[in-house]
Amino acid sequence: MQDKYDNKYKQLVEYALIAMKNAYAPYSGLKVGAAVLTDRGNIFTGVNVENASFGATNCAERTAIFKAVSEGETGIIMVAVASDMDDIIYPCGICRQVLAEFCKEDAAVICANKKGEYMAYTLKELLPCAFHEFKI
Repeated sequence: MQDKYDNKYKQLVEYALIAMKNAYAPYSGLKVGAAVLTDRGNIFTGVNVENASFGATNCAERTAIFKAVSEGETGIIMVAVASDMDDIIYPCGICRQVLAEFCKEDAAVICANKKGEYMAYTLKELLPCAFHEFKI
């Protein structure tokens, strides 16, 4: 999905890489940063925050999304996630589902490594069968 948005993708990856420095990852040692762009043009960042009770750990993407939502912004149009690994990192399944709650299927998801190299996808490409609320 590399296209006319390359400069915006690169900018959002930079925000994620800068945020990553604040990650709290004493258990896995894997630092992750994320940045989301809202339909109002604002950028919110987040990091992974680990906990000795692993289930209480929060991913960077969800931290950024929750920060946006807590400020009244629920329309996310783009997200970038980066880590301190050589390999490109991708959102976990839970994060993909949370993205599906606040993004349209064509929202850009930019997955990057520590060097800023990235691949861009649509949310639908990463989560083709998202769970959505249904009415009985």
